[in-house]
Amino acid sequence: MSDKVYSDIGYDARTIGFGERPGIAVVDFQLGFTDPDGQFSSKLVERAILNTSKILSLAREVGVPVANCYTAYHSGKDMPYWKIGPVHETFYYGHPCTQMEPRTSDQSYDFIFCKHAPSIFFNTPANTFFTKYSVDTMIVVGCMTSGCIRASVIDSFSTGYKTIVPEDCVGDADDRPHQDNLRDIGRRYADVLNSSDVIEYLEDYRGRNY
Repeated sequence: MSDKVYSDIGYDARTIGFGERPGIAVVDFQLGFTDPDGQFSSKLVERAILNTSKILSLAREVGVPVANCYTAYHSGKDMPYWKIGPVHETFYYGHPCTQMEPRTSDQSYDFIFCKHAPSIFFNTPANTFFTKYSVDTMIVVGCMTSGCIRASVIDSFSTGYKTIVPEDCVGDADDRPHQDNLRDIGRRYADVLNSSDVIEYLEDYRGRNY
């Protein structure tokens, strides 16, 4: 019923579509979230890693810029008022939880940097990096869907990028907030698609540029 209420008043009335110059924003695929033995690990996050790795392999092959971020702090002094216990306990520079997930990062290709807030774009060099490559389409992947992904999508939208979220390339601790947040950003800010749609677009991009 709630979906119909939104559609009746005009939400999700348009499709954004892909543009001409894609970029990929990889949000917080760091061991603190991706380690199978860690407390943040989940089936959704693992699925997102596997599907994202396929997209990134093709993206790097065809020269798409990739920004890959992690979250860490020097101490509690430079940390925002997080309400998440493990962030206060372990998310500090040098801790193993801040290391990049090897299946979704490439030190020789990706622009890897630290962020301090939920969004990959807030007070980071991400926009400068993507502007350098004239990116107009932002493909957002990573975790968590209800937190840093949602924040990154809103900032991507606010910056003026055509924003694409492949549903099976983002993950959360539970399917309910994952689906609820994707449904909401899909009716407001972004096209929520599947990794196969993104791969098809990147193959077309390859055909147009090589």
